[in-house]
Amino acid sequence: MRLRALLETDALGLRLLGGEDELDRTVRGVMTTDLRDPSRYLSGGELVLTGLAWRRDAADSEPFVRILAGAGVAGLAAGEAELGDIPADLVEACLHHRLPLFAVNETVAFATITEYVVRQVSGERAGDLAAVVDRHRRLMTSGPAGGGPEVVLDLLTSDLDLRAWVLSPTGRQIAGAGATLPGPLGATLAGHHLAATRTGRRAPHRAAVAGTTYSLFPIRNTGRGAVPAARDVRESVLSDWLLAVEADASDWPAARLDLLQGVTQLIAVERDRRDAARTVRRRLAQEVLELVQTGAAPAEIAARLRVAAPVLLPGLGVAPQWQVVVARVDWSASGQSAAAGEIASGPVAQALLEEILVDPAVSGPDSADRIAVAHTGEEAIALVPLPAVITAPAEPGEGEEDAAAGADGKDADALAGEPGLHADALLASVREPLSAGLADDGRLTLGVSAAVHSAEGLRGALEEARHARRVAAARPGRVCAAGHHELASHVLLLPFVPDDVRRAFTARLLDPLRDYDRRHRAELIETLEAFLDCDGSWTRCAARLHLHVNTLRYRVGRIEQLTGRDLSRLEDKLDFFLALRMS
Repeated sequence: MRLRALLETDALGLRLLGGEDELDRTVRGVMTTDLRDPSRYLSGGELVLTGLAWRRDAADSEPFVRILAGAGVAGLAAGEAELGDIPADLVEACLHHRLPLFAVNETVAFATITEYVVRQVSGERAGDLAAVVDRHRRLMTSGPAGGGPEVVLDLLTSDLDLRAWVLSPTGRQIAGAGATLPGPLGATLAGHHLAATRTGRRAPHRAAVAGTTYSLFPIRNTGRGAVPAARDVRESVLSDWLLAVEADASDWPAARLDLLQGVTQLIAVERDRRDAARTVRRRLAQEVLELVQTGAAPAEIAARLRVAAPVLLPGLGVAPQWQVVVARVDWSASGQSAAAGEIASGPVAQALLEEILVDPAVSGPDSADRIAVAHTGEEAIALVPLPAVITAPAEPGEGEEDAAAGADGKDADALAGEPGLHADALLASVREPLSAGLADDGRLTLGVSAAVHSAEGLRGALEEARHARRVAAARPGRVCAAGHHELASHVLLLPFVPDDVRRAFTARLLDPLRDYDRRHRAELIETLEAFLDCDGSWTRCAARLHLHVNTLRYRVGRIEQLTGRDLSRLEDKLDFFLALRMS
């Protein structure tokens, strides 16, 4: 807006004292101050409101006005409530520095002027941005928009003072304006969005994290040429991007909400273009997978890998090692519109696996350009050249179970020395948001093979990854993974035990202990787990549980009495161990 518009609004009660030739200056904001030097808070274009508390004598006016003029403010409005008439020395200083000066009637609150200016400036900025968004949308119909999502996010920041980020369903930053969003915060926001989407709440979704409010908008192309909307939210919830805006949109006018919807549409079209670019990599993975599954000659598979390697590893040419990762998303029956068996889970698992295999420390939409994922039936299968993705082991203490140490006797340090992908590390940063998206009726299970050095090893790697995924499926939890190292363990046998046999076996051994614990709070199950984990060592187990050895002996005796088993016998120890693992 122009300064002149302020004089044309009677409700503001402004009177021009000087600077009539400068009334066409543009007002970009408003600031109230009584500091003698407010320069650190000025960026140019502001209308400065002051009550003159900074002025002690006539000599103070000149340096104050000089600072404002140097900062490039649009004008100065001084209140008459404190001193009555505006001092002549201030009028003279403003004339000298060609700074428009207004007097504010004592009956008018600065808040009234501030609200008017902010409303006018925001409305004009929104109109300008809407025109830009519309122009970009029209350009998208004939060719890609320059700059990608970052361009429109920068416009949101510069024109509407909104900080915004495009996030993947796991919370990884795809694009952003300004500072990078911390990974844990992105995962938390994605979790809020997925949980709200699963409950059917209308977007935008509101999330308050660490005292800051964010509004979360789904990014989904609903325009002409878009993919038909999913009949069931579960078919898209784990693959759609979202727009996180640092603001509370609950009280926004309809025009601003429509503008943000236009922004999401623009980003959705760009996302569709990037997905289309993945077609070549997906086709390569599909061709290799078909050759492996049909028992093609290793020479034929090797030839196809030579074609794939330059696409997945530009500049390297040949991958020295490959790994196979298998993922599956399963849905149980619920009150959703489609029955669980009718949901196309293969494409969902494919998009999700492409996201999971991206290094979480890498931002940007192109960071998955070296990952080839196919899907067959309900499975997604990734062919990963090791130089493309090297994932560090998960940090301890992030809510993760130390499955790597417990499943097969290998400790985390030993696994950390192995090259390539580690099953639990893949899920360390995505478990929280994905669990929210899976809610109470979905499960993601994932298996990782060992690295293989030639085409001959791919068939075995595929079977290994599938077996590992079955091991993961035997575990409790919404998001589970298992690696190749666990296939040398007894754990490999557990997924193939029929469910009714499992239930009968665990009930016979553990139900008496659970019932006793429920009645007496004796913690017999906890004691049994610790005793087995300490290899039957009375001293170590007592120290772990902070018990006297005699108390531990009493509890173990009670376990033996209730179950009719003898914990000094290897066979009974093994039975208890397996029952605990299957329960």
